[in-house]
Amino acid sequence: MTDQSLNTKEQNDPAGAWPLEARGRVHVVIAAYNESACVEDVVRRVRGCYPHVVVVDDGSQDDTADRALAGGAVVLRHPLNRGQGAALQTGIDFALSRGAAYIVTFDSDGQHCVEDIERLVGPIHRGEADIVLGSRFLGEAIDISWRRHLLLKGGVLFTRLMSGARVTDVHNGLRAFSRRAAGRIRITLDRMAHASELIDLVHKCGLPYREVPVRILYTDYSRAKGQRGLASIRIVLHYLLGRIS
Repeated sequence: MTDQSLNTKEQNDPAGAWPLEARGRVHVVIAAYNESACVEDVVRRVRGCYPHVVVVDDGSQDDTADRALAGGAVVLRHPLNRGQGAALQTGIDFALSRGAAYIVTFDSDGQHCVEDIERLVGPIHRGEADIVLGSRFLGEAIDISWRRHLLLKGGVLFTRLMSGARVTDVHNGLRAFSRRAAGRIRITLDRMAHASELIDLVHKCGLPYREVPVRILYTDYSRAKGQRGLASIRIVLHYLLGRIS
């Protein structure tokens, strides 16, 4: 299911307008690998509205963990780099162990907007869905290159064909899960193929889901860390191997 509407109230009602009790039940999980340049700022922005931020340092070779701690996050560490999928699952498991009612995944490179977290969690809080997926193609993709746009659209088409899920975005790290959904869905693909795997799991789990518009801000920094064409082929192969294993 998709939700292509974005009403004026959702646009103008910041996360700070939520009751403190509701915001305190949200745990934001951030996977980070060699993100010392921006992770502290990302954590500080999120914690300005949501107190529970969990950063999983996925075997970074820089001071990502120290910078995340300086920003106020709880930091978990993988001794070796396992991949974003593994890091997110580690963070989700931790959030569940701490009693999270809502779990949001959020990128560490500064592309995501804190204001979108309420848009993601809102339908779950209101009992309308258990899983909410952010879509830049229903919202905005600011300063996206045409190559990236085509690559992402190709990923959407591939995932629709493989899973049958009528989604408009796939490799978007902005997602929200109810406690029930987070406990039922488990990521098994450690690296970037987890994004397509998640769509499979969401589509098959039987829980209600929807998409909402979000805004992605592309910067020189985030573009430099993005996936290239060859990496995308590896992601597809990893995903296909995961389906048959």
